[in-house]
Amino acid sequence: MHHSLFCFINRRLTISSAIISGCIGAAIGLALTVPIDSIFWRRFPLWPELSAFGYNILQSQSSNWGTSPWHFYFSSALPRLLFNPLIYILCLFIVFTEPGTRRQAINLVFPSIAYVILYSAQPHKEWRFIIYVIPSLLTAAALGAHWIWIRQSKALVYRILSLALVASVIGSFGASGVMLAISRLNYPGAHALNRLHELVPLHQAQRPDEKLDAVHVHMDVLSCMTGVTRFLQRPSPDSAPGVRNNKTLAWVYDKREDESKLLDPLFWQQFDWVLAERVERVIGRWEVVETIQAYAGVRIISPNETSHTTIIEHEPREGKGAWRKVLGYADLWGRKVSGGWWVDVKLEPSIRVLKRQRDDAPVMVMGGDW
Repeated sequence: MHHSLFCFINRRLTISSAIISGCIGAAIGLALTVPIDSIFWRRFPLWPELSAFGYNILQSQSSNWGTSPWHFYFSSALPRLLFNPLIYILCLFIVFTEPGTRRQAINLVFPSIAYVILYSAQPHKEWRFIIYVIPSLLTAAALGAHWIWIRQSKALVYRILSLALVASVIGSFGASGVMLAISRLNYPGAHALNRLHELVPLHQAQRPDEKLDAVHVHMDVLSCMTGVTRFLQRPSPDSAPGVRNNKTLAWVYDKREDESKLLDPLFWQQFDWVLAERVERVIGRWEVVETIQAYAGVRIISPNETSHTTIIEHEPREGKGAWRKVLGYADLWGRKVSGGWWVDVKLEPSIRVLKRQRDDAPVMVMGGDW
């Protein structure tokens, strides 16, 4: 949209062609997405983007999801999305300073920067809101990289810069792989829900007198914001025929965040299990069955310290072996090269898996820091 507006200002696009193209694109997009979203959400018709626009923009409720400073996109989000520092330190600098590439760069970059500036006025900011500008910025950076590459034979400085570009791409690829391995720690809600699905059958087998036909689970805001999705949920009692049979345990999930409900003791009596960040806010008799760790930054560890990344216990059982091998080899060979010093991932308690205490079960006193 921002590029279309830029083309319209430069008289490279007429109003009639913009309206026709926009209507055709919108019709095709809505025809494909609305039925699918409506089926998954069981509401028809449902246009999620319009609902989000109404809530976040028209009702000005976006700040409920958290706020960031006005410069967040430029100082944090864009550098992380572009990742390779030579993109903006070298390539974009070259492409704007050279007359032969400057006009193309302006046409590519200016609409994207204007779009980011416009979105910076919104208090709630997420990198996914501006990810659409990355292809344009990378295309402009590619022009600068190409300008350097074709001049390798002209001067030593261009050969050095070309080698630096190749090294930066390889280094960025390797760093992206490491960050991919670490990024799974940013979703404690998903890990908590997967772990809950493993724990409930075990507890049912240990306590046959507490066996349930349906498990009622409440998930708090942090759980829902860190990986809990409908794709992870198990069949509910009213699932369509064939999705759940009579032998399958039914699941009922609750994601309500109404403060008046959360302060009502009767509200919590309907649940068997709870996923919560703050235990003290869960009213009633509950036992902390498991605590899920989450990413909390990085630290430098000495040769005598143990790396946390090799002792993570809350990942799905089927994925532990692969991740442990990758992290184990990285830890082993990295420490050999560095003399025992290494960069480690810091973990902190995030989501607690709580089980309701029955009258005849021992009561666990909760509260304080976990």
